[in-house]
Amino acid sequence: MNCLRLLVGLVMVALSPMICAQTAKLSGHVQDRAGTNLAGADVSVKIGNHEVAHENTDANGMFSFDGDAGTYDVSITLAKYVSLKSAMVSFKAGKPEAIVMRTPGEGLEYGVFVQGGNALTEGEGGIRFLMAGVHAGKILTGDMGHGMLKGNFEYAVEAIPFWQSYTPKAQRQMCVPVSSTTYNCSAPYAIGGTFTGASITPIILRWNLAKGTKWKPWIQGAGGVIWTNHKYPGFGGPPASGATGTVKSTAVGNNLANDDTSVWNFTPQFGIGAHYFLKPKRSIDFSANAVHISSASLGDKNPGVNASVQVSVGYTWWK
Repeated sequence: MNCLRLLVGLVMVALSPMICAQTAKLSGHVQDRAGTNLAGADVSVKIGNHEVAHENTDANGMFSFDGDAGTYDVSITLAKYVSLKSAMVSFKAGKPEAIVMRTPGEGLEYGVFVQGGNALTEGEGGIRFLMAGVHAGKILTGDMGHGMLKGNFEYAVEAIPFWQSYTPKAQRQMCVPVSSTTYNCSAPYAIGGTFTGASITPIILRWNLAKGTKWKPWIQGAGGVIWTNHKYPGFGGPPASGATGTVKSTAVGNNLANDDTSVWNFTPQFGIGAHYFLKPKRSIDFSANAVHISSASLGDKNPGVNASVQVSVGYTWWK
């Protein structure tokens, strides 16, 4: 028994440096967006429902606690600032984690932009886009996370009163069945060309990365809707080369009387971009978006534009 106790004691002595090394003095640095240290902020640090620290920031906006390096649930309140509630913040030993507080009117942005691009999907070559619109967004959180992905969450909307798509022109014939094997087709008529419309993107979920001063990059997912003055995209073609009358059913293709698309299309999309700040509350904006256009089968046919890349340039005012 004594030998067993001795062995356990030796193992604990050997492991104790490793165990103790995990616990360290962790700290945070609370500031506003202008870089001013915020003294007297009430800080609560939790793991789950267990509060591991509760104190006020000092004159330098600092707070500290003992714990293992990792992610903690942090809440901060301070008069005249928006409370930070249950933010997941990662702490490392020996390096204060910066936490930014904002005032109630801060974090609102609005701007204008122009955007254009091309379809990429095989078989949709020659489809181009040009649009101009307005953007408005509101930052909803303080900076959260750690490392390269540290940032804040923003909700935004966009309205595009000028939307155009330039598509290749083609000839189409409309066909109706006259028997089980034959169809009577109209004279050829033009499809394609320029489509004009308007678009709104009511859901933009953006993550603004905190790293950098002049450049502030972001990633986002979004969804919107487009209305066009004609059913988009143009669809179909001549059922048979030179045919204007009765043709075989196998040559009809997509030209039955109800084979058409829709004036309404949806735009799920994903994008990346960045603000370049000319001054503290003015920025030029650049982005690239992968956009899918689909009617969700509101029309009888839903060819859509499966993939397009659209780039934009804009100017933003900040509060």
